[in-house]
Amino acid sequence: MRILGIDPGTITLGYGVIDEEGGEITHVACGALTTPPNTPLAERLHILYLGLRDIISRYQPAEAAIEEPFVAKNARSALAVGQAIGAATVAVTEKGIPVHHYTPTQVKQAVTSYGRSGKGQVQEMVCALLGLSSPPEPADAADALAVAICHIQERRISRILAEQGK
Repeated sequence: MRILGIDPGTITLGYGVIDEEGGEITHVACGALTTPPNTPLAERLHILYLGLRDIISRYQPAEAAIEEPFVAKNARSALAVGQAIGAATVAVTEKGIPVHHYTPTQVKQAVTSYGRSGKGQVQEMVCALLGLSSPPEPADAADALAVAICHIQERRISRILAEQGK
């Protein structure tokens, strides 16, 4: 199964594509969509939407996973990221692809087994789990791969629980 992971942002949106087959996960592609920082938000969202449509057409994922924003001190930034999540969600769902949302803590827990891991720890585990020699650049791409890995882990857990409930 092919999974598209998305680390949303209005200036940089990371994406990562992985395949899972027979319990093995492999790296397919990753990168980032960028928008000019002085561009009005509506135009940036449109650029991201169009870019994601191209990525979806190119890689044909079966499912998508998007990281939810962490809201701490900057609510304004979180609102903008929320709008990027909306643009990403529309790009995915218009193709009939199921989309799942995960918090940063869920992603860190799934990838490193510790929900308060640092960025470096997450990047190291992404490399280890996908057999990469170095962390993907930019960091948003590595984060997107982590979101996709999180979704695979959640699917595995759901499958185990469903089998036990039979």
